[in-house]
Amino acid sequence: MVKTTKHQNEMRLPLRSFCIFRSVIARGQAAAVQSRGLSGAAMRLVQFRHRGEGASVRVGVEQGEGHSVVDLKAFDPSMPSTMRELLELGDKGLECAQRALASGKCVVDRADIQLLSPVTGPEKVVCVGMNYRDHCLEQNAPIPKEPIIFNKFPSAITGPYGDIILPSESQEVDWEVELAFVIGRRGKHIKEEDALSYVAGFTVANDVSARDWQMKRNGKQWLLGKTFDSFCPLGPALVTTDTVTDPHNLSIRCLVNGDTVQNSNTDQIIFKTAALVAWVSKFVTLIPGDVFLTGTPPGVGAFRKPPIFLKKGDVVECQIEQLGSIINKVV
Repeated sequence: MVKTTKHQNEMRLPLRSFCIFRSVIARGQAAAVQSRGLSGAAMRLVQFRHRGEGASVRVGVEQGEGHSVVDLKAFDPSMPSTMRELLELGDKGLECAQRALASGKCVVDRADIQLLSPVTGPEKVVCVGMNYRDHCLEQNAPIPKEPIIFNKFPSAITGPYGDIILPSESQEVDWEVELAFVIGRRGKHIKEEDALSYVAGFTVANDVSARDWQMKRNGKQWLLGKTFDSFCPLGPALVTTDTVTDPHNLSIRCLVNGDTVQNSNTDQIIFKTAALVAWVSKFVTLIPGDVFLTGTPPGVGAFRKPPIFLKKGDVVECQIEQLGSIINKVV
């Protein structure tokens, strides 16, 4: 993108002009960091357990996607043990994570840990329906004029490699790959132009849905069909905002048993991250750790002809460019 033109500008401009040019660029980058949020950190934050240590949750920083993890609490015992608590510390917590990553110390091998959802126990899991243009076309539905908001209970969250449990109450369980983001600081009535500064980062989600309960039962309210235990796989990492080139231009896919069933791009999202933060904060106070699921592209089982639903033994993989993938077996 900028690599060749930067060197060309260096060669063309006199030294003094180039110094001024570089200063302007630096100020612009600093302003961008401030507007996007928190410490300007570029990291992949995870929650994990050391194998064999019971229920002790730790926060870590990946040395690269799928690589070993720096144990933050081992690096600095004053740091908290959960992602939500780390985000509540604001810049102090993320700056410590940056130092830990740069140190190369307190590294644990991937084989020695169990990766958990990057956020557990959030106060809110906010979901958006009908938020991809191509998904609306799939079902001949009009483009919404305002975000369609529903929720899952936090107890629906499971890890990036946890099982999806088929409930006996439903015969129509479906997949939905989604871009998710996590709130990094408290806010209410947030302006759209300031909204990205409230976002800590992005991750991959599967909005597992019991279509019979969502579309046919309980007055067609969506909540019960969306919030069975294990119906919100999340992970593998919380990828901080400055790590992601453009969250609204990422390839997004879902595979079931290795076959691609959803394949789109987040540029199809109707109400983007900033608009969602501003809209939802009109109604509720957003706090660190709140999770947003931003909608799904076409290819869900319910709108196939004939419809296809998940069964025991199926393996669902949700992938988003730059963020990674989550793989969950249906049991």
